[in-house]
Amino acid sequence: MPEEITAEELAHPESLAVHQVPTPPGEGGLWSPARRPLTLGLVLTITLVAAEALAVSTAMPIVAKELGGIELYGLVFSAFLVGSLVGIVVAGSLIDRRGVVLPFALGLACFAIGLAIAGSSVSMPMLIGARLIQGVGGGAIPPIAYVAIGRSLPEHLRPQMFATLSTAWILPGILGPAIAGIVAETWSWRLIFLGLLPLLAVSGSMAYRGLRGLADAAAGSRGSSAGTRIRDGLIVGAGVAALTTGLTTDSPALICGVGGLGLVVTMWAFARLAPRGTLRAARGYPTAVLLRGILTFAFFAIDAYVALLLVEVRGWSAAQAGIALTAATVSWTAGSWTQARLTTRFSHERFVRVGFPVVAAGIAGLGLILIPEVPAWLAVPIFAFGGFGMGLTYAQFALIVLRDVPRESQGEVTAGLTLSDALGTVFGTSAAAAFVAAAYRAGAGPGPGLAAAILFGTVAAIVGWALSPRLLPHPSNARVTSAAVGEASRATR
Repeated sequence: MPEEITAEELAHPESLAVHQVPTPPGEGGLWSPARRPLTLGLVLTITLVAAEALAVSTAMPIVAKELGGIELYGLVFSAFLVGSLVGIVVAGSLIDRRGVVLPFALGLACFAIGLAIAGSSVSMPMLIGARLIQGVGGGAIPPIAYVAIGRSLPEHLRPQMFATLSTAWILPGILGPAIAGIVAETWSWRLIFLGLLPLLAVSGSMAYRGLRGLADAAAGSRGSSAGTRIRDGLIVGAGVAALTTGLTTDSPALICGVGGLGLVVTMWAFARLAPRGTLRAARGYPTAVLLRGILTFAFFAIDAYVALLLVEVRGWSAAQAGIALTAATVSWTAGSWTQARLTTRFSHERFVRVGFPVVAAGIAGLGLILIPEVPAWLAVPIFAFGGFGMGLTYAQFALIVLRDVPRESQGEVTAGLTLSDALGTVFGTSAAAAFVAAAYRAGAGPGPGLAAAILFGTVAAIVGWALSPRLLPHPSNARVTSAAVGEASRATR
């Protein structure tokens, strides 16, 4: 019979980690001369990717008016999403076989080529193709960043690095849409794409300098072939496209048929791409991969519709509604820095146990805003509270993966983690969109649909909390591996 987990191990779950990296003494912080290029390069690159995503959303009405093809409006965003799913899978496969430099260079090149084509587009189909290429490049960045963090930083610096990366979203979130609107209206929407190219070259060169030292860190992966993983990535993209298409139709038969088929296909391919045991919440890092998707499902089931709630139900202006979104962005970063500062006192698993209920409370609290007697301004602190919970929780799954997964498998596992993140976001926003659309078709306005989305998000967060104890690896497996590591360490002394 396997040994029981002791009270001391429950208090310090990191002692059960399957794969722990020792902390080298006296190597400096994130901004030490040796680490500064990688830190600054990754932060700037992610900032530019975030700024571009928010800018496109702002400028698209002007773009569609000039290029025509308003019926293709949604495909501009869907193409980027499908491309990013493929980019995630390809990057994860290449990392374990060729190191981080090659996939980073290819991803950056795809993103830059997509920017150039998008800025030169003369038709909506051309812009959609450019966004597909951009998506491949943008999807490659997160797994590369995760593996680079795992291979270059000691364990005590990783939470601080993830907090630094979360800060990269603040300026784009606050200033990006306004600047994009001014640029598109005053000069040309094309500058939103073409103007980023010089900045991308600067950030990319900095990150490249930091990644070069990790070029030889990869070992040959024993996982599935690259061709098989790319095929499964394309199947995931096709499944997501079918799911989102089915949920936007008016026909219940198409919603169940096309949408249901898309869901089944997506989950089948995801199960092949994720670590074994992910969908059944196997102990340890497979549960971390699953919970990342549950977390993003819960939060983004309502994030995209907070503005709709405040504008259509409570009569706020769009600018006023934006305050709630900005508050959640800032509090997310505050939560991320909180976990970075407290990481020596609390384990990653404990942050997850605390963070999920905070997210659930922040989502459920928005249900009160549907009641006319409740002051609408309470939406700002309520949603900010949920954002703080996201900051506490979001990075923990990547930190668990980097702690427990052997180096030679980190690429594919972090790709599975990023894929779970993306699919959770898609499923959450798509489910909420279907609820809201059904409420409008029934002539009831958005209220009932928003209530359903809030309920689904809250339940998902509670399910994540209930599954979080399974983040602890099986104690017998952990002890066997730890003993082997200890013997190897003593043999080298």
